[in-house]
Amino acid sequence: MTAIAVDAAAEAAGSAASRTAPMTDRAQVTTLPSGVRVVTEHVPAVRSIALGLWVLTGSRNESPAQAGLSHFLEHLLFKGTERFSSLAIDETFDAMGAEVNAGTGKETTSVYARFLDRHLDQAYDVLSDMVLRPSYPDIDSERQVVIEEIAMYEDEPQDKVHDVLATAIFGDHPLGLPIIGRAEVVSSVPVPEIAAYHDLRYAPANMVVAAAGNVDHDRIAELVQRAEGEKLGANGAAPAPPQPAPESSSPRLCFHEKETEQYHLCLGAPGLARGDDRRFALRILDTVLGGSSSSRLFQEVREKRGLAYSVYSYASHYIDSGQVGLYVGTRPDNVGEAMAVIGRELRAIAEGGVSEEELERARENVKGRTTLSMESTSARMNRLGSSLLMDVPLMTLDEVLAALDAVTIDEVHSLAAELFDPARMSAAGVGASADSFREALGAVNPQLLAAA
Repeated sequence: MTAIAVDAAAEAAGSAASRTAPMTDRAQVTTLPSGVRVVTEHVPAVRSIALGLWVLTGSRNESPAQAGLSHFLEHLLFKGTERFSSLAIDETFDAMGAEVNAGTGKETTSVYARFLDRHLDQAYDVLSDMVLRPSYPDIDSERQVVIEEIAMYEDEPQDKVHDVLATAIFGDHPLGLPIIGRAEVVSSVPVPEIAAYHDLRYAPANMVVAAAGNVDHDRIAELVQRAEGEKLGANGAAPAPPQPAPESSSPRLCFHEKETEQYHLCLGAPGLARGDDRRFALRILDTVLGGSSSSRLFQEVREKRGLAYSVYSYASHYIDSGQVGLYVGTRPDNVGEAMAVIGRELRAIAEGGVSEEELERARENVKGRTTLSMESTSARMNRLGSSLLMDVPLMTLDEVLAALDAVTIDEVHSLAAELFDPARMSAAGVGASADSFREALGAVNPQLLAAA
């Protein structure tokens, strides 16, 4: 969706009225005077509401000295406000039988809940106070919680290897750094710095409130405007945009030595931005390569040869860039064979594309998964919030399905040749020694091995 246009006459007159416009045949958006955007979608025949407060900030917005601040701040939102203690927050949502959680990404932070529709007013009151007015009590105990989370992450090589790959692809750019941050930052960052980061990033023009379920749009907009008060009304300016993504870089190899039973290995390269129209073709291509149980990687690596339990491909999208990648976890003795098989499959799909049969099977797979996901109010809310926050066109389900139907085999072939050429692949690994991984890379990208 393009940004909702401001009514010039109303703005010139200083009108405090909200601006509301239909986004699709079922979703509505309102831009409040402060700049906060509210988007809702009514889902018939449900008694629940999924509600999220979305902020355009994440690890990409941090300096090296702030690494992990966005994630740490997300934790602190649950520690309490002047009105609600941490215990009161927990008890309130427990008494509703509600689900409440939060997430931090490279570009976004969200705090969300799902609850019965009759609890809307109370749920929004607590959620909005948490997000807009944290008071930062008991911060030292939460420092320890996040440091334990970082330690747990370091003990999960199948997770860490994806951040090692991001570093190989994006280098020291913020997109290449882990979202979870560094323990030394979390252990020492002072409260005034946290508060200043919150007040800068959690600005009205940087925020979206999204809801799906048994909702009334005007009621949600009224609650949001009431909750803003002086907190958001005084500053409608958006923070400065993040550092642009690197335009290009040579493939790199990064390896993290750790005693593990398996080697956890990734290959990847720059991908597509969020708003790129080719993202529909990429979803189909990813499904063919490693995104389903009938995919090439799953069949060749796991089913036919038993070289891995987990093998898959994936794609990530950012405002101005993206990433494609694949993962395999395998025992040391299988590293060479697994890389050889993966190298052959990458060359085959980059040089020969996909068959008509693969295209149609993957297309129907993506359409089915997309349609099934829309039966979840939480999934609908996430789609609304993330799309509006990123100014990505918010499409109806029928429009998405039509876009998938419109993907041609030539488009898939072109994208495969562009994105999955082994010569542009960076490599990452976590395991006991880099030697066997380096040797195995010769079957994928000999130039990378030579450079390393």
